[in-house]
Amino acid sequence: MSYRTLGHSGLQVSTLTLGTMMFGEQTSTEDSLRIIDKAWDQGINFIDTADVYTNGRSEEIVGEAIARHRQEWVLATKVGFGPPDGMPNRSGLSRKHLFNGIEASLTRLGTDYLDIYYLHREDHNTPLHVTVSAIGDLIRQGKIRYWGLSNYRGWRIAEVIRIADSLGIDRPVISQPLYNIVNRQAETEQITAAQNYGLGVVPFSPLARGVLSGKYAPDVAPDVNSRAGRQDKRILETEWRVESLRIAQQILQYTQGRGVGIVEFAIAWVLNNSAVTSAIVGPRTEEQWNSYIKAQAVKISAEDEAFIDSLVTPGHASTPGFNDVSHFVPGRVARTS
Repeated sequence: MSYRTLGHSGLQVSTLTLGTMMFGEQTSTEDSLRIIDKAWDQGINFIDTADVYTNGRSEEIVGEAIARHRQEWVLATKVGFGPPDGMPNRSGLSRKHLFNGIEASLTRLGTDYLDIYYLHREDHNTPLHVTVSAIGDLIRQGKIRYWGLSNYRGWRIAEVIRIADSLGIDRPVISQPLYNIVNRQAETEQITAAQNYGLGVVPFSPLARGVLSGKYAPDVAPDVNSRAGRQDKRILETEWRVESLRIAQQILQYTQGRGVGIVEFAIAWVLNNSAVTSAIVGPRTEEQWNSYIKAQAVKISAEDEAFIDSLVTPGHASTPGFNDVSHFVPGRVARTS
């Protein structure tokens, strides 16, 4: 296992981060615990969960699994989303929800502190200074050691830094963008902003929610047991694009010629960005985890980089004009109604 320094934090983290979004639902508790134990034995020390993953069950499983080596694990969870019940103050980044959210997460995780607490998404109803001030209080209380930003645009990363500095609060140390071969928009501002301010970059979905496994053929109905076949909302919103499916088939053919699996190639490509510290890989099965871990042995060449650039223009998505519906894009605000 190789390790890299996370931005300016001084933390040493494994180049692969174990993502646990499936744990407790698509992945049984027994299988989840086994995967975490296996990852630990292989040298993984960075694990990622969130309060909303499988309605909190993911945090409970993670807490149980890492308890024996709690001091050695770098544990990250998130706040910002909430349950789909529509109740007020149960989502967002207000002081109330941050304070309530961390207590609930600490209880589920069975720990008295978090190594990293992410703001899971931008909250446009709460002023940034309110959120950053609350984070500062949680740091002073010893409940979080470091904090980070997930799904934040470049200018907001800069504004968070400015506010933290003005309030005398430690800066965030990590940024978690969506980033993979068919979604390269983070290269334009998110990654460069994070790098400029000394934040480590730890992307999620390096396999584009399974599209870059090459298992989906264009114009063919997906297997009913696959994520797309189950009509998963997020893959249909963000990754189920015919351009991406076709590009995945081109990459599959290319990697077969190299004698490398497409899964490990796609992950290794993300890690070959010098700004990236670690990549979050979230297995549903132990078999998937076994393929992910192989990425560390793959070396991306200049020829590989040129090939990918020929498929997807740097800074762009595979599909012209694509925007993720869950990410706020103000665009043009018309004066007329």
